[in-house]
Amino acid sequence: MHLAALIAGLLSLAIWIYLLTAHGSFWKVASLTAEVRPLNQIDGTIAVIIPARDEADVIGSTVESLLTQTCAQSIHVFVVDDHSTDATAEAARRSATNFGRPNALTVITGSPLPAGWTGKLWAVEQGIEEAMQSRPQFLLLTDADVHHSRDNVATLAAVAGAENSDLTSFMVKLHCQSLAERFLIPPFVFFFFLLYPPAWIRDPQRNVAGAAGGCMLVRPESLEHAGGIAAIRGKIIDDCALARAIKQSGGRVWLGVTPDTCSTRAYGTFGEVERMISRTAFNQLRHSTWVLLGALVGLTVTYLLPLVLLLSGDALLAILGAVSWLLMTAAYLPMVRFYGLSLAWALTLPLSACFYMLATIHSAIKFWSGRGGEWKGRVQDVASTD
Repeated sequence: MHLAALIAGLLSLAIWIYLLTAHGSFWKVASLTAEVRPLNQIDGTIAVIIPARDEADVIGSTVESLLTQTCAQSIHVFVVDDHSTDATAEAARRSATNFGRPNALTVITGSPLPAGWTGKLWAVEQGIEEAMQSRPQFLLLTDADVHHSRDNVATLAAVAGAENSDLTSFMVKLHCQSLAERFLIPPFVFFFFLLYPPAWIRDPQRNVAGAAGGCMLVRPESLEHAGGIAAIRGKIIDDCALARAIKQSGGRVWLGVTPDTCSTRAYGTFGEVERMISRTAFNQLRHSTWVLLGALVGLTVTYLLPLVLLLSGDALLAILGAVSWLLMTAAYLPMVRFYGLSLAWALTLPLSACFYMLATIHSAIKFWSGRGGEWKGRVQDVASTD
């Protein structure tokens, strides 16, 4: 048993040495910000597509932030009201009117959802169809809860030009105020970058492709070349699916972070965060029970085993556990600092990983019971009947 524990401890240590030194420097958050100045002037139109379903409480702020951009004269916003039961459309129009730019907003009433489409992507498709009539230079696909900093769009356009990227995306700063958010939101971004290292996404020689759906600037011709939104119409992890489609079609993809553009959607309880995770976790694992089991073993060895070894009472195993936990904490610390949290939060990653493991299991159970991908009254991730 001691030998097995020793081997497992050495494996855990090797994993963290690899992640810190050879996994695309995914943990160096400070290096992922844009290193270009926002464009002073943008030629052509940027069509902003916002799919919105029951977003009356947040969409006004989003529209305001877009219509007060430094490049606002180049922006036209298309809000697709996806069968909302609240005053989403009215809130968007009121915001545009309050800032004196009602003509810069088009509200589209969504048509019935066709078979094979997710609700969000069908709304995006309708917005793009309307927007393309004006032949925009870029499409900005953003969520209804994202408040854009004043130069965010101009910075995205500058990155797209400097990097010659076809899909340019910022991981916006997620809401992180409640206890549940402080415990679980920084790990969410940390795990995302571990799965999709931005340096590897930016490298055209690597197959890794990912994006952050809340803020994606796309060249229309590149989207068309990749097959359009229809090519990913049934995907619930739509941002990464779009990045993959564009990269596989020969396009370039760039992903970074922004400290100033933020999501206004709050997750006040652990249950709310859990529902956000479980909506897509099993889909990420391709609905495979074997992959699920492998992921749980991998998470246990990587995140939980160091803590177990540290408390084992065996001196050698405790040293292995302590060093692994120290490396884990060092990797996670930049994300904790990015979110402005106390450095003590960097010690909690093993516990956060345990929560994510349970949420992933719950995601599988929901899929097996026919409730996969639940979001605002829709079940969007179900087993094929073919």
